[in-house]
Amino acid sequence: MSTSLLLRRCRLADPARPSRRRDGGLVDVLLAGGAVASTSPTGTTTPGATPDRVVDLDGRWLLPGLWDEHVHLGQWAQVRRRLDVSTATTAAAAAAAVAQRAASERGTGSGAGALVGYGFRDGLWLDAPSPALLDRAVLSAGDAQRPVVLVSGDLHCAWLSSAAAQQVAAPLGVVPDEQGLVREEAAFAVQRALGRVGEAELDAAVAEALAEAATRGVVGVVDLEMTDTAGGTVAVWQRRAGSEGTGRAASAGLRVEAGTYPQHLEDVLASGVLGAVPLSGSSPLVVAGPLKVITDGSLNTRTACCLEPYPGRTGPGSHGELTWPPEQLLEQLRRGRAGGFLPAVHAIGDAAVRTALDALEAVGPAGGVRGRIEHAQLVADDDVPRFAALGVVASVQPAHLLDDRDVAEVHWRGRTGRAFPLRALLDAGARLAMGSDAPVAALDPWLAVVAAVDRTDPRTLADGHPRPPWHPEQAITTAEALAASARGRSVVAVGGVADVVALDADPFAGGTAAAVVRGEARVSLTVVDGAVVHADGVATESW
Repeated sequence: MSTSLLLRRCRLADPARPSRRRDGGLVDVLLAGGAVASTSPTGTTTPGATPDRVVDLDGRWLLPGLWDEHVHLGQWAQVRRRLDVSTATTAAAAAAAVAQRAASERGTGSGAGALVGYGFRDGLWLDAPSPALLDRAVLSAGDAQRPVVLVSGDLHCAWLSSAAAQQVAAPLGVVPDEQGLVREEAAFAVQRALGRVGEAELDAAVAEALAEAATRGVVGVVDLEMTDTAGGTVAVWQRRAGSEGTGRAASAGLRVEAGTYPQHLEDVLASGVLGAVPLSGSSPLVVAGPLKVITDGSLNTRTACCLEPYPGRTGPGSHGELTWPPEQLLEQLRRGRAGGFLPAVHAIGDAAVRTALDALEAVGPAGGVRGRIEHAQLVADDDVPRFAALGVVASVQPAHLLDDRDVAEVHWRGRTGRAFPLRALLDAGARLAMGSDAPVAALDPWLAVVAAVDRTDPRTLADGHPRPPWHPEQAITTAEALAASARGRSVVAVGGVADVVALDADPFAGGTAAAVVRGEARVSLTVVDGAVVHADGVATESW
């Protein structure tokens, strides 16, 4: 249901001429029929225009709406309510946080069920995780049988207490190692089990998370959630957006592309769903997204598949893990392509990236785009030009480099110059699509922009000074980063989709993106398909 909306007295943000309209030059922008119908000097809107609603932007800057191209929405919604152990620099520190949370919850009577934490990164820990550490943490709170599960920041690993091994992992046929750790598919199975909450509870949490994303200027997300639900994430969003759901309210009015994993592909195809097709007439903003196949692990767990071995490792597993043999990967991608699903291949290590490029090359093009590679964190020099040559999109998450830089210097020692190679990919003609991989990083496109442009964290200070940029030769410009966050759109122009954002400051001026991250500048308006989904401090009225 597209609406007609007049945005009065705004400035069109333009990377070619930043801040050029500080003293006048205001325009009115009419959104109608799901598109930008006109732009004209303020007061000279097309005669006969009768918008349903008018918003006075009072000189704010208008830019295309932003996307998060890689999100695990259910996990992001739940992580926001879980114990944060991301700052733990040792296993003992993580266990201490568990003990504190367990004691506080037991004191309030809220300690039922598993205690779930999120965000640990053990790649640089000097001490080792163990079930006993977590066992003692809950024992100190007087609840020895309460299961504890800590999920790693990259989602590829989980740390379980003895009770969790018995109560959570054993029913799944999952057996933790001697450290209480499970990795890759075993870790995903544990996370799916932890995510089995009531539909109404999870739906409300997801809608709340999407509404918050709209306050950051997000107009759409690619939901690559992993679920045990029959039919996968597609079926979940069919229910949410369908007649028995709540229509647009289920996605807080944002666009959602619901991804599919190989284990659900046959069910999805049997249901008649095709790629890029709306899942419900009551919410055409929700469509079937890509087919995601995970080909390797992650850097922090040393399971990302690399051409060179990890330092100090020999034998099986020394190069990481390739989870799909090339011939099976190709078979899955072809099956998905036949159903209209764009391939999206998770590949973090350079060996996995090469395998993914080989498979996408064999699949062949469709509409100019063969598919996407999710992450592409480490890319061999010879493979950088293949992205553009093959029409493969690099779906990247720049904020990961803020967390991974120290781990990479240890486990990818001597190779970090081609880690997160955004500049190299763009210079070679590749198309970037930026996201967060939330909950691995916050669902905040501005943080991704700052990471891509500055290669350092605007939120973290050491001795009062920011950390130096990490491999600044791979930095890209603000204009390039925002375009990669807006599906290639750089300016609001007639004929463009009616997904726009108004910002208090010029987004192309130096420091603006970091100011948004720090809360010093704000998104005042977010519009999706001509409908307002977020407004803060702007005057609205009927025509």
